[in-house]
Amino acid sequence: MRAPIGDFDNAVPAPEALAELTAPVAEAVRNWQGSVPAEQILYVDTDPDLADTAVFVQHYGADLPELSANCVVVAGKRGGETTLAACLVLSRTKVDVNGTVRRQLGARKASFAPMELATGETGMEYGGITPLGLPADWPLLVDPAVLELSYALVGSGRRRGKLLVPGKAFAEIPGAVVIEGLGI
Repeated sequence: MRAPIGDFDNAVPAPEALAELTAPVAEAVRNWQGSVPAEQILYVDTDPDLADTAVFVQHYGADLPELSANCVVVAGKRGGETTLAACLVLSRTKVDVNGTVRRQLGARKASFAPMELATGETGMEYGGITPLGLPADWPLLVDPAVLELSYALVGSGRRRGKLLVPGKAFAEIPGAVVIEGLGI
């Protein structure tokens, strides 16, 4: 099937590509219950050697910087407690970690989680962390601009491959909280 965005050789409905996904992402796709059918979540194979943004865009499509979202793991600290969360923003924006995220988590201090913690807790590869399949007790903070995309390019849980997800589906992920001002 032709991908709805980008210049990918082949797009496959994610339920047909479970073997290409990490276990938590495959489980999330398998159990998807949103109003967007799981078959509209698509998997595209990508070469991890082309992951650098400029090279990726040159190879897979000049429209992708406007149609991509980044999922980052943050850690909020208050006293001796640490709260982990994921944030999803358009790739052309930055996460307001010290303002919006810190306040939403009720934290005294917030920062990006160390790579080892993020990958260890999610079961996903660095550079491929995606909103689908995050730990059930984590909030997923979503910038409303992501929901406006007909399709957003996000990680697949691995460095190889990406998911193309209808923007409105992100608001239906368990634990999702849509927050104005998350992406700046």
